[in-house]
Amino acid sequence: MRRALADSTFLRVYVMLAATLVLALGVAMVGMTLIDKVRIEHYREQLAEAPMHLLATMIDSMPRGERREWMAEKSEALDMSMSIVPLSSLSPSYFTRLRLQRGGVLVGRDSPHEWRFWRLMPAGGAVLQVSLSGMSERQLRGLTQLSGEWLASLPAGARQASIDSMTRGDLPVSISQSPPDILEPRQRNRLAGGEVMMQLLPEHWSVVLFMQVTPPGEAPFWLTVGPMASYEALPPALLASMLVLLMGALAIVIYLIVRGIEARMARLEMAATRLASGRLDTRVKVESGDFLGRVGMAFNGMASQVQSLLRAQQDMIRAVSHELRTPVARIRFAVQMVEDMSEDALVRRQLQGVDSDIDELDDLIDEILTYARLDSETIHGVEASPEPVELRDICERVIDSLMPLHGNLDVRLTAGPEIEVHADSRYLQRATQNLVANACRHARTRVKVSLLDEPNQVRVDVEDDGEGVPPEARQDIFKPFARLDDSRTRRSGGYGLGLSIVQKVMAWHGGTVSVDESPGLKGARFSLIIPRRV
Repeated sequence: MRRALADSTFLRVYVMLAATLVLALGVAMVGMTLIDKVRIEHYREQLAEAPMHLLATMIDSMPRGERREWMAEKSEALDMSMSIVPLSSLSPSYFTRLRLQRGGVLVGRDSPHEWRFWRLMPAGGAVLQVSLSGMSERQLRGLTQLSGEWLASLPAGARQASIDSMTRGDLPVSISQSPPDILEPRQRNRLAGGEVMMQLLPEHWSVVLFMQVTPPGEAPFWLTVGPMASYEALPPALLASMLVLLMGALAIVIYLIVRGIEARMARLEMAATRLASGRLDTRVKVESGDFLGRVGMAFNGMASQVQSLLRAQQDMIRAVSHELRTPVARIRFAVQMVEDMSEDALVRRQLQGVDSDIDELDDLIDEILTYARLDSETIHGVEASPEPVELRDICERVIDSLMPLHGNLDVRLTAGPEIEVHADSRYLQRATQNLVANACRHARTRVKVSLLDEPNQVRVDVEDDGEGVPPEARQDIFKPFARLDDSRTRRSGGYGLGLSIVQKVMAWHGGTVSVDESPGLKGARFSLIIPRRV
């Protein structure tokens, strides 16, 4: 039977997995934030490599006396601050120095809007330092114009090599001998007039700049800077949605895996429950050779061993009980012969007592055989062969057979309709007789038998006005040879197997037997619960 999730053995597993997924989501969000910061730093470094390479190359080609004046002029024109500082002033680490030596650009932030860039000068020993407060159109146009002036000053054969050395990072630079196709005639005329044209490419969300360069005595060529793509960070809402969907899919997969394991464990639990109820032929279907498969094989081996041991025990009990009948019969015959030959009254009374003890021993053997037979039939997986029987008729026959033995008691069956059940009439009558006989032994004056017809079951209540059964002993009385009070047992008779036989019979029929306090007679109330068969 499927249990609610709240009662599941794996509820803690689900809770721990949910907590782990939430933690993983938080770690993923923090990680993506850090990765995004690294990406934007890398983007700025790559974007600055080409302009810093151009500025460092142009400054290095000037005489030292002209550098300060040129940097001051260009700083004003480009809205930035340029200076040359010693490399030692940066206090670079090993990896920083290595990056500068390889031509890389360092990026530092003085404030949320203030940026600083460093690049090693070609001659080494000094570093070009550029400070600016954000990238503007003025700077883009100025750097493009500066690139055109520098290329115009170079020999025609060296321009392409210079372009190749300057084309680094995320800011491509190229030259062509024909005007750009994407420009209109009006824009081409403005290029011919010396302007720097800026074009937005909406499909790529990028900017490209064009400039016509006319070296003295040469045909013009066109300089293209870009496209310079803008930085595209993933929106936090989109990032969070993707992570939530990923975690949701992962949670579903984990749930299905754990649910499959739980279903296999539930089948193992059901098999263990059936085994505990006496169905020793129960086995678990082994589906694989994993851990749970090995547990199932171990369970099957245990069940086979228990079944074999109990079968051997029951065979021994039956054999011993059958073998006891022969000597008991011979003893009974000998006692009867001695009784017939003796005329002494005292001897005859003693022999009658021995004969009574033999009757009790014979009854005990009969109960042991009955108990063993019920157990054996359960072991071998034999189901009861029910047939429609009238429950009221069974109760009346039981009461009629016991009334002569307990003439001092008021034993009666309550009035009611006929109730038909599907059961083995022989064993059901034996169970009812054991309960009524037990009630007669402990009752003071009254025993009441009631039949209750309920929607899914039929109940037989046997009540008496005796001392009752203490709550702490209500489970133990159904064990074989269990006795609540030795003195009371010797007084009232019984062997401690009657209630065990009742429990076996009811389990054989798929029912139960219970005991509590009689609400009317204040003694014990034993209830046989027989399920209805659909």
